[in-house]
Amino acid sequence: MFLMLMASSFAQEDVQIGKSANENYRSNGALYDYSDPNGINIKVMVWGYVKYPGQYIVPSSTNANQLLSLAGGPTPDANLDEMKLFRVNADNRQTIIAFNYSDLLSSDPGLGRPIRIPDLKPGDILLVPGSPKWTTKDYLSIILSIISALASIGALIIYGRR
Repeated sequence: MFLMLMASSFAQEDVQIGKSANENYRSNGALYDYSDPNGINIKVMVWGYVKYPGQYIVPSSTNANQLLSLAGGPTPDANLDEMKLFRVNADNRQTIIAFNYSDLLSSDPGLGRPIRIPDLKPGDILLVPGSPKWTTKDYLSIILSIISALASIGALIIYGRR
């Protein structure tokens, strides 16, 4: 009864009972299978600044913290203060659960509020935002491009008068 209820409330392609024919694998198509051979598995996605973004098949008891670990963890450019979990509910309404991962890591009991790691549902998308960090090489490249453009314009002006 539970399996029928669970499978009927979500998209059929997002729920899987048992393990697929392949063992734990990582494919080149960004599909990662960590399914439980004896349990209910769900399909979720991880996008953004993680080591292995893509679609994951995981046990239904997996939470956002575990999914982030399966994805290889955040990259150095990730902004863990603005993570979001996108979810489509059974009535086709979209929900966005924003959470600060840094708060989850420093679960201070003195804050007066329970810190809860979001549980995953079938079809959820975990977004780890970020922005690339600028290095000295990046700045040097921009400066040299500007100098080169100015030198070209100067050469055109000087030799164009002749």
